Amino acid sequence: MPKYVVIKDFKDLQDRQHIYRVGDTYPRKGYKPSKKRIEELLGNENRIGEPLIAEVDQEEGDE
Repeated sequence: MPKYVVIKDFKDLQDRQHIYRVGDTYPRKGYKPSKKRIEELLGNENRIGEPLIAEVDQEEGDE
């Protein structure tokens, strides 16, 4: 499963209004968002209109 990091603070209206801060891992433990929700947060098809999370390159930690 890909890993994501928050790149802009936001309140996730689909996750009991959980507040995510820059640098947090998305999603938080115990919450499984839909593929559609992840796509919304990766792009600009969300209420804020800009990407809120980014996929983490998992090979970075292997170097």
